[in-house]
Amino acid sequence: MANLFNTAIQKLKKNIRPQGNYVLNAYNGLKNIPGGLTLLSKIVSQKAPYFQTVDPVISKLERNYCEASMSKNKTVENHIGTVHVIAICNGLEYVMGVLAEASVPAHLRWLPKGMQVDYLAKADSDIRLTAIVEQDWKTGDLQVKVQASRADGVVVVQGIITLWVTEKK
Repeated sequence: MANLFNTAIQKLKKNIRPQGNYVLNAYNGLKNIPGGLTLLSKIVSQKAPYFQTVDPVISKLERNYCEASMSKNKTVENHIGTVHVIAICNGLEYVMGVLAEASVPAHLRWLPKGMQVDYLAKADSDIRLTAIVEQDWKTGDLQVKVQASRADGVVVVQGIITLWVTEKK
């Protein structure tokens, strides 16, 4: 499996144009290949291994928007058999991070500063995760709206992840 990842990463590096965003280029290069987005999602999770605990899979990515899914299974369930809210928050941080890497202008960098979420309903199915930025990227605080929905479309968690955006040194 590690050899498969290394081969895929090397092929992606050859196809990435220096003037482009590497995350968007990887997404665009893999989205039409069977299993390509699963592979990309696993590569992202290798960079931040804690995300492997919820195993999210990217389904849509563009500047200022990311969507992924996570499966309801025993590894993310709580004592009542629903998806644990902390697992959902982990998935929300994942889509925020992918969005940020795909969207941040080259002269800026970002760090998560805080997360505020509201629990709205039981998460009793697979979960759709979304993150969206609706303002311009500039230094200071940047609000990323995040949302998690059940398979029937009911929002189970919504909130804001605040990023601290600074100039690169």
